[in-house]
Amino acid sequence: SVTEDLIRRNAEHNNCIIFSLEELSLHQQEIEKLEHIDKWCQDLKILYLQNNLIGKIENVSRLKKLEYLNLALNNIEKIENLEGCEWLTKLDLTINFIGELSSVKTLQRNIHLKELFLMGNPCADFDGYRQFVVATLQQLKWLDGKEIERSERIQALQNYPVIKQQIREQEKAYCLKRTKEKEEAQRKLQEEHKSEGKKRRSNSGFDGRWYTDINATLYTFLKNKDRLQVPETQEEEDNKKRLDESEDDVEFWNKPSLFTPESRLETLRHMEKQREKQEKLSEKNKKVKPPRTLIKEDGRPLNVNEPKLEFSLKDDEKRNQIILDLAVYRYMDTSLIDVDVQPTYVRVMVKGKPFQLVLPAEVKPDSSFAKRSQTTGHLVICMPKVGNVI
Repeated sequence: SVTEDLIRRNAEHNNCIIFSLEELSLHQQEIEKLEHIDKWCQDLKILYLQNNLIGKIENVSRLKKLEYLNLALNNIEKIENLEGCEWLTKLDLTINFIGELSSVKTLQRNIHLKELFLMGNPCADFDGYRQFVVATLQQLKWLDGKEIERSERIQALQNYPVIKQQIREQEKAYCLKRTKEKEEAQRKLQEEHKSEGKKRRSNSGFDGRWYTDINATLYTFLKNKDRLQVPETQEEEDNKKRLDESEDDVEFWNKPSLFTPESRLETLRHMEKQREKQEKLSEKNKKVKPPRTLIKEDGRPLNVNEPKLEFSLKDDEKRNQIILDLAVYRYMDTSLIDVDVQPTYVRVMVKGKPFQLVLPAEVKPDSSFAKRSQTTGHLVICMPKVGNVI
């Protein structure tokens, strides 16, 4: 769905300020539901939402200044809820699933609408499609990229009563077809849930059943041992699982499917599942880094610079102290820096990464102090040496 964070990320050209946005591009974001935009971005003039999975035009009625709305390549089946977009001039609904052509009537109130794109929708294949739209929306100047001539409009208005009846009959036939498609999609979904349940149950025991009698279990195992492939190692088991999953993936993509809103959603769900599996697998394969050794087994500290920071160490003999100047990042919050002074070494944790330095002389941890430079942001640690100045 549309989130504030998603809009903010796509509002860099407006310094990430969303309430005064005039143009917003949210194409190819796997958005299924259109929401919040009309509350958060009321100054929008151009809105790109192509190549998503939006099933319904909604929550855009408050966009009074909207001039261009692109909803191409979505799952929309009906034109609705655009009456409030008073200044809408161009509407792109290319390649959707609009079969209810009579829903274009709702655009009669959009008096400034000059361009409309409906090609690639089922309704664009209806006999009399163009004439019906031209006669219904008399404010239109262009339909599907082709200019509407005055003579074409006159003819369309003359034939309107006949065309209207034709369109109504074709709509009726299309609605019946869509009802069957929806029922088929529902049946398919239920079958998939059943087969997934069977798969889960088949992993319960040797032959898909749980046994409490040890002898019965042993007998079944001995009987099936030639057919059973028991992976010897975890690696083999993972490989077998991966093979099964890749076979399922090939089967999914080879399966014949109708081009419907349901099939587009099914494809997205499948791709999401595959992505989640890949992420889990890569997480599993990530080698956990062992913590860096800072102190040797014999107790000697090591020199470590994991944050890769520049530094200088100065022995201030005049004040009998050692000064460490560490070039931490200028705008880094001090709360992300942790200083630990020991008699023979100093350790600074910068965003969890250790910087450690063995000192040339013994110092007094209790009298040591650290401060940030106001000009450079550097961390300066002053460590008084043990023993008095002679």
